[in-house]
Amino acid sequence: MNARILLVVLLFLAVAKQGVFSQYGFSHEVGLITGPVAFYSDFGLRNDFDTNKGNVGFGIGLVHYINFAYSADCNCYTRDTYFNDHFKLRNEIDYHKTNFEHFGELVEPDETSVFSDQLRAMEGSTTVFEIGSQLEFFPLSIRDFSSGGFKLAPFISLGAHWVSFNPEVTSELGAINTPISTPIKYINSFQQEGDSTWAIVGSVGVRYKLTPLSDLMLDSRWGYYFSDWVDGLNPSFDNNGVLPVPENKSNDWIYWLNIGYIYYLD
Repeated sequence: MNARILLVVLLFLAVAKQGVFSQYGFSHEVGLITGPVAFYSDFGLRNDFDTNKGNVGFGIGLVHYINFAYSADCNCYTRDTYFNDHFKLRNEIDYHKTNFEHFGELVEPDETSVFSDQLRAMEGSTTVFEIGSQLEFFPLSIRDFSSGGFKLAPFISLGAHWVSFNPEVTSELGAINTPISTPIKYINSFQQEGDSTWAIVGSVGVRYKLTPLSDLMLDSRWGYYFSDWVDGLNPSFDNNGVLPVPENKSNDWIYWLNIGYIYYLD
């Protein structure tokens, strides 16, 4: 299914009126999240500070929560169980885009090799849509937090996302995948078409109670993709075409620090 169709479906579910959801016996929350995305890709060097701070994009997301602690059909609390009082189901759709450059010692101004010139001239970007769910665990009581018993409610979460990505790689020296513009070990290591994959996502965060019907949220998230092509670059072998490229030891992954506003529908 096309990602835009899935976006429309999820958005419809997120903003639907209370009566649509009430038959399920749970309450619902919707929100917006946004913040910087650090993309750990095959551009630049592993564990390099300049790479990590340079290849940073920006993301935005729509979130929808199923709150098991409160029932919409009776405007009352549900049966008091540990699961109902400590877990929420989080559904969301995210969009983020990152521009890439090669950073690190190989592209320093004093490096004058053809290899360094080719790396400096190479640029990339990727646009990513993610749709999925996470199960959030709140160590403190959701009921007590909702009723104003305390202002801060920490949480952790784990889930899976379907991911649609569209990468692009270019060079100031000419067409990619030619000896003039591309290092030997990067030949045939590019993907310029859109594709899809899956991701495991995990978060550590906290909510702050603004009003009885709204929260601020700070969310620190990691996402690991089951693909090494999300950034459009996947150098697999050395110059001899035999040994793996040493800096390419894992698939692409991201760290997303976002802040959000959550509103309680019911």
